[in-house]
Amino acid sequence: MRAARESTRHRAKLGLLFALVAAVVVAGCGGGDDSATGSSSGGKLDVVGYSTPEAVYEEALEPGFQGTSEGTDVSFSNSFGASGDQSRAVEAGQPASVVHFAQGGDMIRLVESGQVAADWDTKQYDGIAQDSVVVMTVRKGNPEGLESLDDLLTKDVEIVTPNPFSSGAARWNIMAIYGSQLHEGKSPQQALDAVKTVLDKTVVQPGSARDALAAFTQGEGDVLLGYENEAIKAQDEGEDVDYVIPPSTILIETPIAVTKDAPDAAQAFLDYIWSDAGQELWAENGYRPVNPKLVDEKQFPTPEDLFTIAEFGGWEKVNDEFFDDETGSVAKIEKELGVSTSG
Repeated sequence: MRAARESTRHRAKLGLLFALVAAVVVAGCGGGDDSATGSSSGGKLDVVGYSTPEAVYEEALEPGFQGTSEGTDVSFSNSFGASGDQSRAVEAGQPASVVHFAQGGDMIRLVESGQVAADWDTKQYDGIAQDSVVVMTVRKGNPEGLESLDDLLTKDVEIVTPNPFSSGAARWNIMAIYGSQLHEGKSPQQALDAVKTVLDKTVVQPGSARDALAAFTQGEGDVLLGYENEAIKAQDEGEDVDYVIPPSTILIETPIAVTKDAPDAAQAFLDYIWSDAGQELWAENGYRPVNPKLVDEKQFPTPEDLFTIAEFGGWEKVNDEFFDDETGSVAKIEKELGVSTSG
């Protein structure tokens, strides 16, 4: 009887072993679908983002993720451009697994269209991929002697900044001017008047931050308003520029999310972007990590008066009050100056 029981157990173990082997074989051979359905199933991710981090994705983040166990078999299709244009394209049906915009309003558009979950900003780091600050990029040696955003109002300088109705970067620039004036004790109307002065001195308003940087490095204007990371990138690429971090400026927070129908690999990629490894790649490319433990104060000094968009009620309120293309205060200014607000 004992021999019979042992024989039965032996056959049972062999049966279980064969079943496990069969399951592994089926899992390894099953399905030709190119969408990732798990951490190791691979597939293609469509990344849609604002213009400036294109090289970081293609040269650092995506290869870095592909070097992990979760990203081994993942491929990427990328689209980068002016933030507002990119958001509208996804709303209209452009494929997107991961969306990364310059400002929160462009993410809100996709929440309202049902393509991004409403709780995107409750995720890690409040749904922010990386930070930056608004700086002034100037010619080498800072010949105009610019030290603060106030100098843009008082000095005879030609300014370059993108169009705020296509570029999220431009909206950060404008809110940096507006907020710095309020922090000096100016009234909201006086702060808006300062915005108008800056826009009146602006000689070109390209469609995106990247196009604005190109215009400046090709000789347009005396000063470029824009991202700190773009100024760092320009220097790293050998452009003959310096940059000034104003004592009073705004913290730039760029939102990122996976879309509702994205494959599982999209969340794994987002987790990688938020990991220490991903955040260090951002820092190496001139962006401020959202993880405060990884921020090097020598590389990224904190401005004396650093404020956030939350001070003005967040992007939903700001976009309605300042950037609605019909009733927004900045739209009215641009129309008075003869600049398009069609986006």
